[in-house]
Amino acid sequence: MEDAKQVQQAAPGAASTTSPAEKAAAPAPKPGPAPAQPGAAAAKPAAGKPAQPAAAKPAPPAPTAAKPASLPPPAPYATPRKRHWMLLLVFVIWVLAPMAGVGWYLYTVAKDQYASHVGFSVRTEEIGSAIELLGGITQLSGSSSSDTDILFEFIQSQQMVRAINAELDLAAIYSAPEDPYFGLGDDTRIEALAEYWQRMVKVFYDRSSGLIEVRVVAFDPVNAQKIARAIFATSSAMINQLSTIARSDATRYAEEELERAQERLKATRQATTAFRNRTGIIDPQADIQGQMGVVNALQSQLAEALVSRQTLLDSATSASDPRVTQLDGRIEAIRKQITAERSQFGGASGPAPGEAVGDGTSESAYSTLLEEYESLEVDREFAEKSFLSSLAARDAAVAEAQRQLRYLASYIDPTLAETPEYPRRIELLLIIGGILFLTWCVGAMIYYSLRDRR
Repeated sequence: MEDAKQVQQAAPGAASTTSPAEKAAAPAPKPGPAPAQPGAAAAKPAAGKPAQPAAAKPAPPAPTAAKPASLPPPAPYATPRKRHWMLLLVFVIWVLAPMAGVGWYLYTVAKDQYASHVGFSVRTEEIGSAIELLGGITQLSGSSSSDTDILFEFIQSQQMVRAINAELDLAAIYSAPEDPYFGLGDDTRIEALAEYWQRMVKVFYDRSSGLIEVRVVAFDPVNAQKIARAIFATSSAMINQLSTIARSDATRYAEEELERAQERLKATRQATTAFRNRTGIIDPQADIQGQMGVVNALQSQLAEALVSRQTLLDSATSASDPRVTQLDGRIEAIRKQITAERSQFGGASGPAPGEAVGDGTSESAYSTLLEEYESLEVDREFAEKSFLSSLAARDAAVAEAQRQLRYLASYIDPTLAETPEYPRRIELLLIIGGILFLTWCVGAMIYYSLRDRR
C-alpha cells in the first residue's frame, strides 16, 4: 500500500516534465533583472564603467522521473475448496451422524435399567474349648479367605447362572425385543446367558476386608431385587455346602480314629485272654501275692517248729526223743516246701491246674510270666485310654457338626431401586463422540500428510 501511494504522488510530477526537444522549440524567456546578491549594495562599481546586468545561467535539466515498479495483483479472497468440503462431509458422516444415531437410540429406544445392590461376607464360627481339651487329636478346619475367593468365582460362574435361571427364568427377565443392544436377544443357551450375565451382574471384592458387593442390573427394579436375593440365597447354600463337607471330613476322621482304637483294644484283650488260657493264671500278680503269703505262713510254721524243738532240747530232752524226731521231720518238710515255693518265682515252674507244687512241668518261670503279663497290661491300658480319647473326640466332632461353622452374613440387604441408573446416556455420548472425533482428526492428519508428500 505504501508503494502504491508513492507511485500516485510521483505521477503528477512526471506528467509536468517535458522532453529536451520541446524545450528547444519553446521561446526563450526574456532576461530580467538578476536577483540581488547578498552584499551587492556594499559593492562598488568599477571606475569609469557603468554597471552591466549579469548574464542569465541556464536552468539545470529536470531529473527524469523513475518508472514505477511492477506489483503483483492482489490475492483473491480465500474460498473453500473441494478437499475442504470433502473433509467436512467426512466429519458429518463419521462424527455427527453416528452421534445423532447413538443419541436417538439412547433416548428413544434404550430401556431404563435399575440396579439392586447386595453386600455380604463369609463369617467363621470359632471352635469351642471342647475340641481343645482333646490335646489336638481331632480339630475341625477353620474358615479362611479361600472361602471368599471361592464364592467370588462362584457368583460369576455358569453354575450360578444355571441355578438362577432355573429359579427365575432369566430369559424372560432380560428379553427386550425393542432394545436389541442392551437386551438379551434370541439366543437363550446357557453360554449366551453366562456371557450376558457378566454384563448385567458385577461383583466387587475387597480382599483386605473380605467384603463382597454385588450389583444386579435389570429392566425392572423388582426383577433386579429378586435376582439379588436369589444370588444371596444360592451363595449361602454354597457356603453351607462347603461347611458341611468340612464337618463331614472332620467327623469321618474321628470315626476312623475310633474304629482303629476299638480294634487295638480288642486285640489287646484277646492277647490277655490267650495268656490266661495258656498259663491258667488269671492275674499273675495276685497269684504271686498269694504264694508269697503261703511262703510267709510256712516260714512262720518253720519258726514255731524250730522254737518247739529248741524248747524240748533245753528241757534236758535227748535228741533221740520221738518228739524231737517228729519236730525234725516237720521242720525238714516245711523247709522243702518253702524251697519249692520260692523256686517258682525264679527258675522253677508255676503249678498248672491239677499239678502239684514243685513238679517243674510248667513252660515259664513266674518272672517271665509276670513280664509277659505286664507287657500285655501296658498295651491294654494304652488301648483303653486311646479308645476313650477317640470316643470323646468322636462325640465332640459330632457335637460340633451340629453347628454351622461357616455362614454368610449380609451387611447390605438387596435394595429396591426407584431411579434408573443405566444406561448413562450423557457419558456414553461423550465417550463415543470423543472417540469418533479423535479418529476423524487422526484420519485428517494422515490425509494431509500424504497430500503434502506428493
